[in-house]
Amino acid sequence: MSRVQLALNVSNLEDAIAFYSKLFGTQPAKVREGYANFAIAEPPLKLVLIEGDGTPGTLTHLGVEVENSDLVGAAITRLQAEGLPTTVEEQTSCCYAVQDKVWVHGPDAEPWEVYTVLADAPAMAKVAAEPVTLGRSCC
Repeated sequence: MSRVQLALNVSNLEDAIAFYSKLFGTQPAKVREGYANFAIAEPPLKLVLIEGDGTPGTLTHLGVEVENSDLVGAAITRLQAEGLPTTVEEQTSCCYAVQDKVWVHGPDAEPWEVYTVLADAPAMAKVAAEPVTLGRSCC
């Protein structure tokens, strides 16, 4: 399974959780201090909410969640073959999860990640990686 991820800055996490729970008819998959994510089955979407990390209502970054590290590796190979500059992160702690990922930037410098979640992590993030330019978050 693959799904698109949207990571959204919010001004009030509780209000955002209430709204998106109603909008998508489901509760968050994970809630931590200043952070929540929804793993929405229909439509397939990973919605990440980050409190206090940027202008509310703005996008922090975009992503595609894939099932495993092999698929991240395949994305790295494909993106590099297309001539796109990539930044690879392995076993990185981000959004309360240990992840393998690759970052690329769109034509307007919007950061995209292709990633897989390997395990839960106790912290929101380590120091943000350089490719994250629209916000401080790394999700």
